[in-house]
Amino acid sequence: MRHLAPLLVLFLLPVLIGIGAELWLREVKPASLAATLGSALVVYLCLAAGAPDATWNWLAALLVLPVPIAFALAAVFICYGRTHARRRHGGRGG
Repeated sequence: MRHLAPLLVLFLLPVLIGIGAELWLREVKPASLAATLGSALVVYLCLAAGAPDATWNWLAALLVLPVPIAFALAAVFICYGRTHARRRHGGRGG
């Protein structure tokens, strides 16, 4: 299970954070901000908890941070587009 930890931290958790932020806030700007900050915090906490001997620090988290932020924001925009596409097509008189 230890070899799956990077996949979980860098890809799966940010996607879940992005989906949760969009479902919770329902607007793209606050959800994007929440997903960005949430994924950054989760990556830092997971790196700090995963390496208690201080081999990973804030600089390591900063270097890998663009990947989880991108996945979290992509999840927000995909969820936002899917929910608003359904609302637009269902609201027309046709």
